[in-house]
Amino acid sequence: MYNKRLKLLLAFFTISIILLAIRILYIQVYMGERLSISATGQRVSNLDIINHRGSILDRNSIPFTSRDTKVEVAIKPLYLRGNEREIQKIADILGVNYIEIKRLIDLKKDPIIYPCDEYIKEIFIKEEIAGISFIHSLHRHTDTSYAKHILGYLNKVDHVGETGIEKSYEHILGLNKKSSVGVITDAKENLVPGLGYRFIQPDDTRKLHVKLTLNYHIQKIAEDVLENSGLKGAVVIEDVLTGDILAMVSKPDFNPGEIDKYLKSSDKELFNRAVASYNLGSIFKIVNLASSNTEDINPNLNYFCPGYIVLGDKEFRCTSYESGGHGLINLTEAFASSCNSYFIELGIKIGPENILKTAQKFGLGDFTGINTQGVEESSGHLPPINQFYTHGDTANISIGQGDILATPLQVANMVATIANGGIKNKVNIVDSIIDCDGNTVKIIKEEKGVRVLPKDICDNIKKLMEEVTVSGTGTKANLDLYGGAGGKTGSAETGQFIGGEKVVHAWFAGYFPKKNPRYSMSVFIENGKSGGKIAAPVFEEIAKNIMIKGF
Repeated sequence: MYNKRLKLLLAFFTISIILLAIRILYIQVYMGERLSISATGQRVSNLDIINHRGSILDRNSIPFTSRDTKVEVAIKPLYLRGNEREIQKIADILGVNYIEIKRLIDLKKDPIIYPCDEYIKEIFIKEEIAGISFIHSLHRHTDTSYAKHILGYLNKVDHVGETGIEKSYEHILGLNKKSSVGVITDAKENLVPGLGYRFIQPDDTRKLHVKLTLNYHIQKIAEDVLENSGLKGAVVIEDVLTGDILAMVSKPDFNPGEIDKYLKSSDKELFNRAVASYNLGSIFKIVNLASSNTEDINPNLNYFCPGYIVLGDKEFRCTSYESGGHGLINLTEAFASSCNSYFIELGIKIGPENILKTAQKFGLGDFTGINTQGVEESSGHLPPINQFYTHGDTANISIGQGDILATPLQVANMVATIANGGIKNKVNIVDSIIDCDGNTVKIIKEEKGVRVLPKDICDNIKKLMEEVTVSGTGTKANLDLYGGAGGKTGSAETGQFIGGEKVVHAWFAGYFPKKNPRYSMSVFIENGKSGGKIAAPVFEEIAKNIMIKGF
């Protein structure tokens, strides 16, 4: 009987110990993190340090955002109070005011975060200073980021998208989850043994990413060339076969971390020139040619250019005015040398209504559609078709002056339509939404092409555009060593003046290589004066680099 009771007691205590061990294991291992976070929420003062957010990627999933590492030092006040020697060391290493940092340490229990770098981090480690930790993360945007006008930037206060893709896809990119550094204390604000300062990570940081049609490498080439030129303007590069935008550049640009200083800047760094409307100038002569062929009007006039043409009481001067005119000139020579007199005469023959209808076919005067994908754009402007036009009005229309406005984006798409044989593709700048594993969650890109011109008409125009780079105004965009190019220069008068001088925008729009064109490009230089001398070399340098590097 006695042995039986002992066995029962032994079994009872054994089972109790086993159940207690299981309970402790459950609390420590399975529920430990959850309970720790719960306790932290009750007794911790949190400081958000990382805003988890999806990335913006190029067409090949190369990130535009979060490319550069960031190191910060977290100073833990409750470990340092009263230790003036260590506080002095920290102040000296960080290069901050000792009195200020000591005051913060005395007043606060939350971690104090200072920007740092790897060099300063190594000094801290070497000095073996207690009471500090390091936070490693990524800069969302930096001054050296590319495609800033497309990506946009975040609001400093709540870190949500303020402009661009960041704003338009906030519902995709923003997780509303943050990592933080906190300090766990008791009621008397003493550190809780074994917990103290700790890094608090949210349970789920799975992200969705926005994938653009831009090519990171081509974007970088275009930005670097325009930046190094020191010019204000824009570059747009489009895939001739698909309508995908491969690069979109506006200079000068901005530092996303210092937005306030650009708000009243005269250089308009925050303004995206690539999607703004400008006077078009002689680039519009491409529309003239297309319209004449569409209306079965022979554009080859064998015209004599005296350097001007008089219509009513107004004289319209040609680019050859100072030299006495081009003389007897045919279509190839007139297009290559950008003869205004010739194309005014041709425009009158075609009629303004037909020219404007052809311009509409190219998409001028309307949105390209990237505004529905998160990038704001201007629609440009075309004069109304159904109204009376004098010969003087027609003259302005024929050479892209007056009320005709277009964006660099629209011009790149117009050239792409010529280069691919007359098919106007739907323009895209956002490809899709993808998950962390690269799987497509949603397709944004629209694949659609409409024939707006016969191929033979486009082939004829391409021959003329190629001659521009060989013997005409665009020889500084000659790419014969890299497959050749076709293009058109433009010098667009705006009717504005700066310092008593006319504001004249410079354009070059073209495609490359000549055989089976892959890229169209528009280069716009604000007040560049001459398309051939200023815009064409930018085109040439960008295209050359793309071809050499095999993109």
